[in-house]
Amino acid sequence: MITPVQSLGPDRANQSGVSWAAIFAGAAGAAALSMILLLLGTGLGFAASSPWPDQGASAKTLAISTIVWLLVTQILASGLGGYLAGRLRVKWASLHADEVYFRDTSHGFLAWAVATLVTAALIASSVGGAASSVAQAGGQAAGAAVAAGGASVAGAATSGQGENGYFVDKLLRSADPAQANQTDAQGATSRILNKALAGDGQMNADDRAYLAQFVAQRTSLSQQEAEQKVDQVYAEARKAAEDAKVAAQQAADKAAKVAAYTALWTFVALLCGAFFASLAALFGGRQRDRAVWLDEPYAGTDREAVSVR
Repeated sequence: MITPVQSLGPDRANQSGVSWAAIFAGAAGAAALSMILLLLGTGLGFAASSPWPDQGASAKTLAISTIVWLLVTQILASGLGGYLAGRLRVKWASLHADEVYFRDTSHGFLAWAVATLVTAALIASSVGGAASSVAQAGGQAAGAAVAAGGASVAGAATSGQGENGYFVDKLLRSADPAQANQTDAQGATSRILNKALAGDGQMNADDRAYLAQFVAQRTSLSQQEAEQKVDQVYAEARKAAEDAKVAAQQAADKAAKVAAYTALWTFVALLCGAFFASLAALFGGRQRDRAVWLDEPYAGTDREAVSVR
């Protein structure tokens, strides 16, 4: 016996149209499937990549594969969550079809939103735990470095290796560079080059002449040849510093582009997830409305499927 659809009374008409149980059920299913697919994608990505050059998938291939897999994950997981939210919600009787469609799509969207927030919270928690572990390890390493290198800090200050080492060298600079040993000469030379490279890129005449004296006394070159060698080596050092600066700028620009593309494609994937969750909820809701309650099961083995169109 099939019971007819009864009209809603005043109490039922004033109740909320949100079935939170169905929404949370759909969100749980979407979050679980999303996690499974993400783990599968991570495993496939590690299997396709290789630390050795010219082996495994290229960076471009991995990037495209990651984008495609992110879209597939969002579509499948959000579609499942939306379908469950639409299929498991309560049946709304005596409502206009437009209102039913709106509620179904809203349930799918809410299931997608809850699943997205839960997944984001889990990811943030994982990243926060990893960052805390790294910070703790860094603090322990810093403490060990301070304990082990306390004496070396004082030694560096007295030997002119501190922040003002260049000016200390200049203050104690001797007219006869031969009096400096090899270690002191190398330290003074390094600080002079670093000071010139850190400034406007030009070495002043006094430093140039002093370095040339170092080179002349240790390489048996004339003063003029030593100055030419200083100019040549300093030009190479300046070029190397400029190349490193350009490489760092290119790396930063590439990283910024990667971050921008990642954010944009993540935005597109989330939009696709919201759309397919709403669409799947509409499909699941229509199937839910076709279901019929039976007062008693059919006897025997022959059972007839009943649907309401």
